[in-house]
Amino acid sequence: MKTLQKVYAFLKRNIILILMTLIAVLSIFLYKFQQIEEPVLAGKPSYHFYLVAQNSVDPFWKEVQKGAEDAAKFYNVAVEFNAPKFNNLDEELEFLDIAVLSKVDGIITHVSYDGDFNTLINEAYENKIPVVTIENDLKDSKRKSFVGANSFILGEEAGKLMKLATGGKANIAVIMSNDVGKDTASQNLKLSGFLGVINSTSEMKVSKVYTSQLGALSAEEITQSIINGGEGINALYITDSVDTIGAAQVVVDFSKVGEISIVGYGDTPDILRYVDKGIIYGTVMSDPYKMGYESVKAMMEIKKNNEVSTFIDTGVNIITKSNVKEYEDKIKQKD
Repeated sequence: MKTLQKVYAFLKRNIILILMTLIAVLSIFLYKFQQIEEPVLAGKPSYHFYLVAQNSVDPFWKEVQKGAEDAAKFYNVAVEFNAPKFNNLDEELEFLDIAVLSKVDGIITHVSYDGDFNTLINEAYENKIPVVTIENDLKDSKRKSFVGANSFILGEEAGKLMKLATGGKANIAVIMSNDVGKDTASQNLKLSGFLGVINSTSEMKVSKVYTSQLGALSAEEITQSIINGGEGINALYITDSVDTIGAAQVVVDFSKVGEISIVGYGDTPDILRYVDKGIIYGTVMSDPYKMGYESVKAMMEIKKNNEVSTFIDTGVNIITKSNVKEYEDKIKQKD
């Protein structure tokens, strides 16, 4: 009884302090709760964004589209996806020009390192249309933000994988994707990062650098010529997901698994299967789904607050046999 009386007396003396503490705790809780992002209620889309991709057949860009579409549902906006079927610089520019003329609410676009992209991005800026670049960047343009991975780091990580794959002894051929004559900077950054690691190891060298067009057939032809060339090449570094699949298939067809190490790019089901079977030692890649999602999120920040980070890093994924199953499980959870 005495204990209860003491408790009652304590509460009576400190009731104001207790109430103030409860109010403060409740205020903090409500503030934190308000910070949790909630999806916008469905209805008429609040904005119309226009996304220009490099092509419509590469699994990479299909994942970018998926990420953008999921973000569009979350934020209740419309995202119009446009891309040439295969890599075509002129068609990309046409889509970008259409977006500017259409006066959409925002443009998300892959860019090539070509002056016409810079001109159109700046034209969009003059028309008060914000632009977010993805995968590649044009720092000198008036784009608001770049969403993607650091290409140099992608190359470095590929070089580290190659050292592990070959035990530090390799005669390497590189297959670079796309028409690098028109779009060299991103590919060259990947190559520079890769060479920085390889050249620091005395028993590793890059003997050949090949250029492929989009499509597995081209990569298959290059890989076949490498195998038949008799130059002792025992390792391949490939910078594109479609080319990675094509080259790996030729290595299988010519019974060179275990003789030619492959470090590639991408996380398509075929690539993950090849990694799991040891045909491809490993791959490095940016996160295309996150790239698509974060680009729409960045555009919303611009529209709501007129400010956004100038570089949104989507990170680098490294996939080998040791973590491929875990990586596949994460993809299933995301789906």
